[in-house]
Amino acid sequence: MTTERSEGTIKHSLDTVKHAAGTPEVEQPWKELGLKEDEYARIREILGRRPTGAELAMYSVMWSEHCSYKSSKVHLRQFGEKVPENDAMLVGIGENAGVVDVGQGYAVTFKVESHNHPSYIEPYQGAATGVGGIVRDILAMGARPVAVVDPLRFGAADHPDTRRVLPGVVAGIGGYGNCLGLPNIGGEVVFDACYQGNPLVNAGCIGVMKHEDIHLAKASGAGNKVILYGARTGGDGIGGVSVLASETFDDAKPTKRPAVQVGDPFQEKLLIECTLEIFAEKLVDGIQDLGGAGLSCATSELASAGSGGMRVELDTVPLRDSSLSPEEILMSESQERMCAIVEPQHVDRFMEICEKWDVIATVIGEVTEGSQLEIFWHGEQIVDVPPRTVAHEGPVYERPYARPSWQDALQADDANKLARPADGDELREQVLKLVASPNQASKAWITDQYDRFVQGNTVLAMPEDAGMVRIDAETGLGVTMATDGNGRYAKLDPYAGAQLALAESYRNVATTGAKPLAISNCLNFGSPEDPDVMWQFAEATRGLADGCLELGTPVTGGNVSLYNQTGETAIHPTPVVAVLGVIDDVSRRTPMAFAEEGQLLYLLGDTHEELGGSAWSEVVHGHLGGLPPKVDLAREKLLGEILISASRDGMIDAAHDLSDGGLIQAVTESCLRGGKGARLVVPDGIDPFVFLFSESAGRAVVSIPRSEELRFNDMCGARGLPVARIGVVDGSGADAAIEVQGQFGIPLAELKEAHEATIPGLLAQ
Repeated sequence: MTTERSEGTIKHSLDTVKHAAGTPEVEQPWKELGLKEDEYARIREILGRRPTGAELAMYSVMWSEHCSYKSSKVHLRQFGEKVPENDAMLVGIGENAGVVDVGQGYAVTFKVESHNHPSYIEPYQGAATGVGGIVRDILAMGARPVAVVDPLRFGAADHPDTRRVLPGVVAGIGGYGNCLGLPNIGGEVVFDACYQGNPLVNAGCIGVMKHEDIHLAKASGAGNKVILYGARTGGDGIGGVSVLASETFDDAKPTKRPAVQVGDPFQEKLLIECTLEIFAEKLVDGIQDLGGAGLSCATSELASAGSGGMRVELDTVPLRDSSLSPEEILMSESQERMCAIVEPQHVDRFMEICEKWDVIATVIGEVTEGSQLEIFWHGEQIVDVPPRTVAHEGPVYERPYARPSWQDALQADDANKLARPADGDELREQVLKLVASPNQASKAWITDQYDRFVQGNTVLAMPEDAGMVRIDAETGLGVTMATDGNGRYAKLDPYAGAQLALAESYRNVATTGAKPLAISNCLNFGSPEDPDVMWQFAEATRGLADGCLELGTPVTGGNVSLYNQTGETAIHPTPVVAVLGVIDDVSRRTPMAFAEEGQLLYLLGDTHEELGGSAWSEVVHGHLGGLPPKVDLAREKLLGEILISASRDGMIDAAHDLSDGGLIQAVTESCLRGGKGARLVVPDGIDPFVFLFSESAGRAVVSIPRSEELRFNDMCGARGLPVARIGVVDGSGADAAIEVQGQFGIPLAELKEAHEATIPGLLAQ
């Protein structure tokens, strides 16, 4: 028998189960497929023989870091052990996506996933198929996808490769999402040299359904048919996200860069509508999308979660490339495919609906009474495995970790000691420099490429604090999502950094007037084989679990992306946290724009001298050091309650959270959004510099009608939240400016030019 390697795949003459049992000495390319020696030995132990080529392909992709979470499982367990599910939880960790009850009989499912490595290699398709994959995860739960979000991280804004990667990623996200007719309502874009060569392309999706429409990924009922439907299977993405996201990039190993999946959003749109009609007629008993690891994942996970076994005739799979081997078919991550479990009496109707939507559908197997996943190729058995060992019982590693030797020195390099502006003129100069910096500048050049209002249900979208969509036109019921994560904070203190990401996302949801319900996360880190990185991961995970426990926001699911580094250089630890909130009437949402002259500006929360990891320290001094802002989750919860109550009772007309860039950044954004100026007064006893640039957490700025001032102050006083009147909305048109009394003034036109020119200047070339 001959065996040869070809770009991360295996090609050889047919290797049957019978042949494998009789040829234990045959050498197999387990190492080239990303398996460790002890993992290969364990596969042989499970099977009692060497695996066939097809079985080896399945185990290799399903036991990859991306699919099995083998380095992160021991830490992720905290999300289930520490954080109790609240009354809103309908489906938790372990399914394609979590589901929460939002009232009025509606359920919402949401999740964030990563497509980092493919997006660096082929930015457009990597990002596009990232959107397609997360949308199918939501669809597989029984929901209609209603909106997407995209938290993004890129290398230095002025680096030549950023000009290659970013436009392609943005075009891919916009091109795929716009074609699906899904509004892109949120996310963020962050630049930092640490992401050079390792951009983070995270994608999230929200879906809506009725409680009774929830579907799960399981294959039960002997005799029920296994139907593969959607696009044909091709050679794109073989070993793609599953293997690609499980190794560190190394220019010396080009075979670790398999083909990136190729997406077809028009096919996905047909698949969505076809699937929703199938759901409406209650024709499926179980369903799974085909994403990472393709058919290997779909068949093994459905069988593993079911009550019996499964038999699959692999040669019946519709192909785009007739030369594909069985191993390649099993590993292919071709997009726009779903796998359904259908009772025999429903098969004909299922096929009729697929034909109506011009979606290819093929019965490829059936559920059996046994316990094995069996796959045949032209009558020859090539797979005979216990499905749980493939899908759910992969390796579990307790990777060594230790606090980095450089952590203490980094924290001792106190940002609070950096040189500060000497007078009002220097303050003014640094404000302009801050609002024009790539991370604080307007991202309109990017977000304008997305359709934010398609379907007509978008209530809030970028650059608002959180995206909001209406899900019931009659009552006004809506949901909100925010995603946040500050890698600079997490580099200084991963435990606090993860909690700050949670706090900011929670605060952003509450700022709109919505009640935070639950979270999803996307945990982006370097190599788990580096003890420094694993310490960062362990601390961030612990911090996030502890934070969710205190805030009462259960974790519904998420994603881990490791090996985000080139050679020895890892990205900053970047836990991205998505918080989902609910609002009973979207007409009372709170926008960020200061829109009414004469309204009073109030600062909620305490301001301290906290500049570690701040935008000011980065922009003015190119510095990263010290400690991040302190986290007070009890204060965050109180602030959220105040913002939600004030919104519900009509006390505030605008609100904006304070985070990167501090108060001056928030006021600038709210003034520019509403086209109105502001006069600010520095409270007694605080340094004007600290007042403007501190990044203390647990704060927001609001605009209040004068008629509501007394009621608002009474509410805050009764609940113990410190507030201070800091100014007034003042000026419009040519006269609009931001004036800090006794320090400086900047015309709004000058701020607008500084804020909006940066990104087009860097990228529109």
